[in-house]
Amino acid sequence: MPHYVSLGTIPHKRHTQFRKPDGQLYAEELFSTEGFSSDSSLLYHIYPPTRIFKTDAPVDVTPKISEEKMLKHRCFLGFNIKPETDYLDSRKAILLNSDVILSLAAPAKGTGNYFFKNADSDEVIFIHEGEGVLHTPYGELPFGYGDYIVIPRGCVYQINFKTEKNRLLVVEAHSPVRYPKKYLSPYGQLLESSPYCERDIRVPQNLNPINQEGDFLVKAKKKGMLYGFHYKNHPFDVVGWDGCCYPFAFSIHDFEPITGRIHQPPPVHLTFEGRNFVICSFVPRKYDYHPLSIPAPYNHSNIDSDELLYYVDGQFMSRKHVERGMITLHPGGIPHGPQPGAAEKSIGKTETEELAVMIDTFHPLELTNYALEIEDPNYINSWVE
Repeated sequence: MPHYVSLGTIPHKRHTQFRKPDGQLYAEELFSTEGFSSDSSLLYHIYPPTRIFKTDAPVDVTPKISEEKMLKHRCFLGFNIKPETDYLDSRKAILLNSDVILSLAAPAKGTGNYFFKNADSDEVIFIHEGEGVLHTPYGELPFGYGDYIVIPRGCVYQINFKTEKNRLLVVEAHSPVRYPKKYLSPYGQLLESSPYCERDIRVPQNLNPINQEGDFLVKAKKKGMLYGFHYKNHPFDVVGWDGCCYPFAFSIHDFEPITGRIHQPPPVHLTFEGRNFVICSFVPRKYDYHPLSIPAPYNHSNIDSDELLYYVDGQFMSRKHVERGMITLHPGGIPHGPQPGAAEKSIGKTETEELAVMIDTFHPLELTNYALEIEDPNYINSWVE
C-alpha cells in the first residue's frame, strides 16, 4: 500500500549474495501480508530471523463476548478504562466481529523488555493522548497526539511512551489496511483529489541494527492465543531493507477536509479501508456555504453498517454532553441523527473544531464484558425532546 522506501544498506540485486564484513552471508527475509502476490519488503538480517530456542505455554486472550446480537444505540465512556502498566495488559477489546477487533488502552508504560507481533491482524493504533516511539526492524517511528500508526501483521515491534498518561484506540484488522481505492491512480499514487498525499506519510527512520545475542522474548498473538518465543538474537538486527510493506504513521491533523455548499456525506472523511470496514477522520473544517445550508448532519439510516464514532476533541454541533474518549455505536437497522434542536441551532455556524475517528463496519459488532462495564445506559433516550 505505501510507496516504495529503501533504508540502510542493501545489495544491487534481489536474492543475490550480500555478505557481512567477516564474509558470512546476511540473511534475506521477504516480508508480505499477502504471500507473493501483493506488496512486500526485503529485509537483510545479521542473523537468520528463525533462531528460536525456547517457547512458553500459550495464554488465552480471546475477548469475552457479552452480547452477540443487539439492535440499540449504545454509548461507552472510553476514559473509564483504567490505566494499566503493561502495554498488552492495557488493551481491552470493546467491540468486535469477524473482520475487526476494536480496543481501548491506557498503558502507563510500553512493552518493556519483550517484543510483540500480531500474527493475525494489521493494527491501526490511534494516539489520543501520549507520545513516544515505535521501534521495529524497519527503524523508528516517533508518534504523538493525533497519529494513526499502521502496523502490518507479523511485524515485530516495541512501543515506548514518554509519559504515563496515554490513551489509545486500537483497531485490529483481519485484512490488510489500505489507502482507499478512490484516492489512488491506476498505478498506486495518491491522486490530487485525495485528502492526503505521500508527503504526509511518515516512514521509519534511524535504522540502527542491533547485533546482540541472548534471550529475546517475542509475544505473538494468533487466533486468540498469546505465544511466547525466545530468540537467540535481537529482532532488530536489520542492516537494510526496501519495498512497500512496512509500518508507517499518519497524523489526523494532516487530513485535509473535503467541504461543499451543502452538507457532505460521511464518505468524504474516509481515511483507510479494509475488508468490510472503513476508518474516517472528522477534522476542523469550514461548514457548508450555501445560503440555506444546514450544517448539522441529516438523519440517516444505517441499513448495511454499524457506525462507531470515537470522540477525540472539540465541540460537536450534532450532540450535547460529548466527552473526550466517548464512543457512540449506531447499529445497522435504526436511523439516527442530531439531537432535537441541533439542526436549527447549527444554522449560521461557519466552522467546527471537532476531532473524531469514525469506524463503519459492514457486519454487526458484538459487545464484550469491558464494553458493558463502561456503558452509559441512558444514551438510547437521548433523542427524546
